[in-house]
Amino acid sequence: MAEIINMPRLSDTMEEGTVATWFKKVGDTVKEGDILAEIETDKATMEFEAFYAGELLHIGIQEGGTAPVDTLLAIIGDKGEDISAHLKGSIQEKEELIEVETAKIETSKTATMPENVEIITMPRLSDTMEEGTVASWLKKVGDTVSEGDILAEIETDKATMEFESFYNGTLLHIGIQEGESAAVDSVLAIIGDKDADLDAAIIASSKTTSPSSNDSTPPKKEEIISPETKVEKTTQEISTPQAVIANNGRIIASPLAKKLAIEKGIDITIVAGSGDGGRIVKRDIENHQPTQGGGVKSFVPSGVESVEEMANSQMRKTIAKRLAASKFTAPHYYLGVEFDMDNAIAFRNQFNSIPETKISFNDIVVKATALALKQHPQVNSRWYDDKIVKHHHVHMGVAVAVDDGLVVPVVKFADEQSLPQIGDQVKDYAIRARDKKLTPAEMDGSTFTISNLGMFGIQEFTSIINQPNSSILSVGAIIQKPVVKDGQIVVGNTMKLTLACDHRSVDGATGSKFLQALQQYIENPITMLL
Repeated sequence: MAEIINMPRLSDTMEEGTVATWFKKVGDTVKEGDILAEIETDKATMEFEAFYAGELLHIGIQEGGTAPVDTLLAIIGDKGEDISAHLKGSIQEKEELIEVETAKIETSKTATMPENVEIITMPRLSDTMEEGTVASWLKKVGDTVSEGDILAEIETDKATMEFESFYNGTLLHIGIQEGESAAVDSVLAIIGDKDADLDAAIIASSKTTSPSSNDSTPPKKEEIISPETKVEKTTQEISTPQAVIANNGRIIASPLAKKLAIEKGIDITIVAGSGDGGRIVKRDIENHQPTQGGGVKSFVPSGVESVEEMANSQMRKTIAKRLAASKFTAPHYYLGVEFDMDNAIAFRNQFNSIPETKISFNDIVVKATALALKQHPQVNSRWYDDKIVKHHHVHMGVAVAVDDGLVVPVVKFADEQSLPQIGDQVKDYAIRARDKKLTPAEMDGSTFTISNLGMFGIQEFTSIINQPNSSILSVGAIIQKPVVKDGQIVVGNTMKLTLACDHRSVDGATGSKFLQALQQYIENPITMLL
């Protein structure tokens, strides 16, 4: 039975897609879960996998071709199956189906949805985003909203991003409160005329949003004292003032009050709020007096066991998922080397003597690695079940530590950039990464990754491969130690590096030759300028 595969909608704003690469050709066997193609959307180039098993009988959009969402992309079926009827009728049937479905939707909307009301759903702000957390609302119910206004800051698995309105009107309803998480396409807000029938709009929104949005269960919060901390007390408490707690178990307090409570070591659950509705505000924390005579005296009193419980962020969930998948699917092996850094130190000192020029050892490593990868594209590759894709361009992922974990912005065409250009770009990425201001496009497309913990004094370590890359380079600190040069023991400067490789795509000899090329560039950095 032939299955029709249409151009998927891979982002919330996608209207058409471009086939960047086909990983299967007509006649190939396809299994459920196989990657069929890479599709370029308006936000990123994403892998599209098969949901059916069989033979690829027809490709409807060739590589480089662009077509609207729901256009015939491919047909999968039994070997030798006649698909002529599908090919002849696909366009007409699709147009008729679209007309019928559009009519149904419009009929449903006119029957139940008030006029001049727009349903805003949780957007898909990155290619791997499955759910989002509202970090903050910049508008409140009743506010006037203009097209282009920033409605909220939404935390994805990669960054916290501003989400702007595409409509004008009044903010009638907020569906996801600050600190709460929900699946993509869940009702985020409703915008419309201030006199619109809100109840009818809410009912209608449950019919028009994606069913998947109703399948996601938000994290349980009834056990959490506040979004930041939870304390288990083993002492007997005397009667104390109590904070106002919302139905969902959250303390009603301003973010500043919560921050001050932690800094001052005050248990916010025993602070009475003086704000609207009992909300705890800054002055309540500043004026709070600990209970005397054996009550709870501080947030972490002497002799009281204390734990901190924090809900996993979207970033932390994604890091856990992707690294676990990499570690348990890719057979890792490691190659360790130690390079002489005397020439690199002298080179950097001389380079930085140029006015208004400053490069780091990390910049030297990034540039040298990019040039070595150009000589050894097998290391600059991706593994697929039916092939290995070697990249002859170098898009260098540079791991950056942030509060929630780790992000990997990408220096595109790193081999073609100068050392100062690499330094400026990495610094800019690092600053914006810590402020959660990187865009998904700036974190997509890496062909190789570097993780540098040398700046933290770590001499040697191993990393988990950042899939779909085949390798990752771990860079340690430069240390002074006795070394043998020309038969004499002298004080030298060395740096240890460890290359982690996916043995499916990079053999040991291949990885070793790459490290030899890298050694030539790092120990003789002038060659990078030739």
